[in-house]
Amino acid sequence: MATITPSLRTRRTPFSEGVEKAGVTSYTVYNHTLLASQVGNYVEDYHHLKRNVQIWDVACEKQVRIRGFDAERLMRLLSPRNLDKMQDDQCFYIPMIDRNGGIVNDPVVIKIGISEYWISIADSDYLLYALGVADALNFDVIIDEPDISPLAIQGPKSEDLMVKVFGTEIRDIRFFRYKKLNFAGREMLVARSGYSKQGGFEIYVDGFDYGMPLWDTLLAAGEEFNIKVGCPNLIERIEGGLLSYGNDITREHTPFEAGLAKFVNSKEDFLGKAKLKQRPFNRIIRAIQIDGEIPPCERHWPVFLKGKRVGNVTSAIFSPDFGCNAAIGMIDVEKAPPGTKIEVETQIGLRDARVRSKFWL
Repeated sequence: MATITPSLRTRRTPFSEGVEKAGVTSYTVYNHTLLASQVGNYVEDYHHLKRNVQIWDVACEKQVRIRGFDAERLMRLLSPRNLDKMQDDQCFYIPMIDRNGGIVNDPVVIKIGISEYWISIADSDYLLYALGVADALNFDVIIDEPDISPLAIQGPKSEDLMVKVFGTEIRDIRFFRYKKLNFAGREMLVARSGYSKQGGFEIYVDGFDYGMPLWDTLLAAGEEFNIKVGCPNLIERIEGGLLSYGNDITREHTPFEAGLAKFVNSKEDFLGKAKLKQRPFNRIIRAIQIDGEIPPCERHWPVFLKGKRVGNVTSAIFSPDFGCNAAIGMIDVEKAPPGTKIEVETQIGLRDARVRSKFWL
């Protein structure tokens, strides 16, 4: 089995020591940073996530921080989403596009104030893109990557655990909102958010040295809730239709094709607006249910309707709770609407499938 050769180009995190103690068995590299892809048995982890609470090292979600006089002006250019109603304690899921309307990242943006935003990026070098736009337009901003490392607490028991560590103010945080709370004399931003459908929080740990003290505190406090070290779960992600940038969507796709039309405001004056209007809209992200045995989906699987190709499956896995193969695909809008019976070509042969009207969670 091949392994990743350690180097300073592949970064460890403030929580790597804790992940290693928990028995991590595999990693992926995300934003040049280690991200655990399996800690225990991933099916057991899937069931545990839905019933208990888990702690995830997601420090790979690097922050692109934009500060300065032109911070809001730059943000409005970079994204098609209307920021008028975004408040200083709010997080927005935002598709970021290029001048041709293609998605270059789909981060969560955190508004610290009118002159400061944090962009919690998916896997791409978005720091360089933001710098390029700001430099080309000579905007009065500072763009950097601060020493801030997200730590996720996910699962139905996450709120009770967080109350033990941060206090009852946790219960007042609304979905995609945040508060700045104290840990060991250090103020940290705590948001009700995360890359699962099970509910939870993300703690933006300010300072590398605070990583393991917070990790150990949460693990100790979580014993009564059956806490476990985990990582983003592929099964639960696909059931919930949570998109993975680089897998399900890329720069080749527009927000409309990614099913993110509600985040595009035609009144906003953003980069790529004119080209976005001109691009054809003939495919869209769909949930797909596949029959029979399937192999790991580490490549695009062609999708056919009556012998003609109508799209690709981009992510797929067997769902224990729903007893079927759940998948995400980019499918022809008109030729394969929900309910259409299709065929999917995997590495081990064709499989019957159908397009669903919605995801499982």
